[in-house]
Amino acid sequence: MPETPLSSLVSVCQSLASTRKRLEKREMISSFLKNLEPEEIGPAVLLIVGRIFPETESKALNIGYRTIQKAYGKTKQAILTEEPLTILSLQKVFKDIQNITGKDSVRKKTHMLEALIGRANESEQEIILKNIYGEMQHGVSEGVMLDSIADASNADPEVVRRANMLTGDMANVATIALTKGEESLKKIGLNLFTPVKPMLAELAEDFEDVFKYHEGKSSLEFKFDGARIQIHKKRDEIRIFSRRLSDVTGSLPDITALAGGFNADELLVDGEVVAVDKSGRPLPFQDLMRRFRRVHDVEELVKEIPLKLYLFDLLYLDGELLIDLPYEERRNRLSEVCQEELLANRVTTDKTEEAESFLKEAIEKGHEGLMAKSLSSDYAPGKRGKKWFKIKPADYLDVVIIAADWGYGRREGWLSNYHLAVKDVETDEYHMIGKTFKGLTDKEFEWMTARLQELKTRESEYTVYVRPEIVVEVAYNEIQKSPKYESGFALRFARIKRIREDKSARDVDSIVRVNELYQKQFEKKGVLG
Repeated sequence: MPETPLSSLVSVCQSLASTRKRLEKREMISSFLKNLEPEEIGPAVLLIVGRIFPETESKALNIGYRTIQKAYGKTKQAILTEEPLTILSLQKVFKDIQNITGKDSVRKKTHMLEALIGRANESEQEIILKNIYGEMQHGVSEGVMLDSIADASNADPEVVRRANMLTGDMANVATIALTKGEESLKKIGLNLFTPVKPMLAELAEDFEDVFKYHEGKSSLEFKFDGARIQIHKKRDEIRIFSRRLSDVTGSLPDITALAGGFNADELLVDGEVVAVDKSGRPLPFQDLMRRFRRVHDVEELVKEIPLKLYLFDLLYLDGELLIDLPYEERRNRLSEVCQEELLANRVTTDKTEEAESFLKEAIEKGHEGLMAKSLSSDYAPGKRGKKWFKIKPADYLDVVIIAADWGYGRREGWLSNYHLAVKDVETDEYHMIGKTFKGLTDKEFEWMTARLQELKTRESEYTVYVRPEIVVEVAYNEIQKSPKYESGFALRFARIKRIREDKSARDVDSIVRVNELYQKQFEKKGVLG
C-alpha cells in the first residue's frame, strides 16, 4: 500500500476547524484513522493534536523563532520535483531535526527545515508550522482524540482513557486499539520508569462542599507550596519524574537517597518536594525551581537549597497495581513502606471546625492550604474530579501567557506586561482574561524576557506573541464580566504569585471554572439586573 499523503491529513484538519461540534470532529477523525496503515496511526494522531513526540518522551525540536522565520522566508513555493510529503516522511524529518545536536546544529536544522518547507504546498506548510508551535487551532483536545480512537476501534472510551493515563503515549494507545482491539488495551498495565499522569483535584470553596461530595467525612492533608513528583523504584534503580512527566532524577540526588530506604523491592509513590530553610520552613517556589533546573554542580545546590519530601499516595507495590483500591487502603499501605516522617500531615474528620483548625495550622506553617480526599476514592491519573479537592484561603488561578508587551520606564528592555489566558475546553484554545506587570522580581523579568523570545510566533511594534507554554499562578481581587476579552471575563488587580514551571498549558484553569468563581462572588452580594 502507498503511504498516506500529508495532504490527506491537512484536509482532515481543515474540516475539523470548520465545525465546533464535538461529535462531528470525532466522526471525522475516526473515519480518517480507520483508513491508515498501522505504522501511520500513531504519527497521525500526534500530528492532529499538535504533538510531535509522545508526552512521556522528553524530546523537542529546539527550533527558535529566527530559525523558523528564516526557513519560511526562503521558501514559499513547493519544489515540484520532490516526492510529495507523507505522514511518515514528515515524522521522519521531525525526528531527524530533533536528533541534530552539537556544534553547527542551528545551521543544520535551518537547512533541514528549509528543505522540508520546500517540499510542502501552502496548506502543508501551515500544518507543519502549527505542529512546530503546538497550536493546531481546530479544537481537538486530548479528550476528543481519545474518544475518536475509541470510536475507530469500537473500544470502551474508559478503557482507552485508562490505557493513555498509564502510558502517557496516545500514539501507541491508538495503534494498539486499531490493530489489536480492546482486549489488548485492557492488558496495558503500569510499567515502572514510565511516568503516570498524576491525579488532579478540583478547587473547593468551603468544607461544606467537601463533606457533601465525600459522604460526610474526608481525609485532609497539607497542600504544599512545592512540586509534584512520582518516585519509581525497582530494587536499586530509582527514577523520579515531575508533574509534566519529565525525568528529574539527576537534579534530586537527596530525594533519590531517601527513596533508597523504602521498604519494598518495587514501588511507585506519589508525593511533593518543598524547598526549606535551616529551620525547616518552606522557601519560595522559585527557589525550588532552581533545584529542578540545575543539571550541573547539583551537589552544591543540594546544600544551599535542601528539600523536604512529603508522600501521600502509593500506586504500585511489588508487582501489584493499587490505583483501583480505596484511598484509605493505599494510604495505610504507604505508611508500611516508608518512614513516618515522610508522610504528609493528615487528619480525617467530618467536623467543619476541626477542618478549619487544620487549615489554619497549614497556613501558619507556610503551606498553601489543604487537600481533601474521599476515603473511598480510586486513583484516576490525569483526571480532575470531586474525589479530591484543594482548599486555599485566597483566590488564585493558573493561567498561561500568550503574549507580552515591551515595558517602559524602569522596565524598559523587558517583556513585562503579560497577556494572561485561560482555556476554552470546547475548542482547546486559550482566551485572554487580563494583563499584568505585577509580581515578578527584576531577575524574573530578565528570565521571562529571554524565555518568551524563544517562544515567539510573531511580533508587532510593542507586543511579542508566543506559544502558550509559560504557566503562572495569579492572585486577583475580583472577576468581572468583560466584552473586551474573548473569554468574556477580566481579572481585577491581577498579580503574578509565581511562575509554575512544573505545569504545562494543559493544566491551566478553564473558562468554565472562571464562570463558576464569578457566580460564587454573588452568593453574599447583591447583583444588578
